[in-house]
Amino acid sequence: MSPLSLRSRLTRGLTAGTVLASLAGGLAACGGDSDAATTTDSAAGTVTVGALSNGAAQQATLKVAEVKSISAELPKSVAKSGTLEIGVGFLPAGSPPLGYVGSDQKTLTGSEADIGRLVAAVLGLKPELKNSTWENLFIGLDSGKVDVAFSNVTDTEERKAKYEFASYREDNLGFAVKATNSWNFDGNYENLAGKTVAVGAGTNQERILLEWKKKLAAEGKKALTVKYFQDNNSTYLALASGKIDAYLAPNPSVAYQVSSTKGSAKAVRNAGTYSGAGSSLQGLIAATAKKNSGLAKPLADAINYLIKNGQYAKWLAAWNLSNEAVAKSEVNPPGLPLTDS
Repeated sequence: MSPLSLRSRLTRGLTAGTVLASLAGGLAACGGDSDAATTTDSAAGTVTVGALSNGAAQQATLKVAEVKSISAELPKSVAKSGTLEIGVGFLPAGSPPLGYVGSDQKTLTGSEADIGRLVAAVLGLKPELKNSTWENLFIGLDSGKVDVAFSNVTDTEERKAKYEFASYREDNLGFAVKATNSWNFDGNYENLAGKTVAVGAGTNQERILLEWKKKLAAEGKKALTVKYFQDNNSTYLALASGKIDAYLAPNPSVAYQVSSTKGSAKAVRNAGTYSGAGSSLQGLIAATAKKNSGLAKPLADAINYLIKNGQYAKWLAAWNLSNEAVAKSEVNPPGLPLTDS
């Protein structure tokens, strides 16, 4: 599948999905919907994150149990069911490290599945993960088949017409460089002067990179050279051989590559991040529920409990996503404006 354009990426919202899909290989289930096994062998009062990750994460077992003051906020229908129906939209190919079928070929793993399990534990609910295509994820929310989506959904003002949000991660882009390369982005486009950087055609990150290229030219700086390759494998081969200095891609994709190449001749590191929403707004990834469902506040309170008590940081660290941490979860924070979404 070709990379999504800015409008398509923001409207459909899976920031990293199309770029990550090719990385999944044979790990993911196929078809339109799947109720793949959703839990791992965790003792009561614990949630195991990073399990069966095929090297994408460091497994950790975290202590977490129901917080009565938060579970009391749940809508009666959800509390009575005893189950939190969690939608993830990673069929057919999977999107490591966000969501994919694990190394046992049946259990759904990934950062998004794990945060859903952690939140369900705080709410005193059994997590039931339902994996679907991206389109069916929202159909599931609209129809009530799922209560909430934890699926790398970007908070946008357009989506607030139908959905309510509880933020839990920054929506960032990342610069992949060779592990031996000491260059860093440092949040300053001027540091790209004289560099050769690869990017996916038709993506939001391409738009941002080309804007920086234009600015550098106008300022009389050394030229930024932009390169394009057919797929991720070709891009990372070019990075390893020195044909390019860096690759600007969705941050989770870079995090996955860092984890999966560690200690190898092709090892990469993340040389800096930048908001996927551009300079005017920090983009946010959010738990997504149907508007007026009454779920956004208990979801945010559960996430904030995990932040305060340390499980949140350990979850991010397990998946090498600590550079997307938020200080707190907010209910319906400012999202990508309508003009950009």
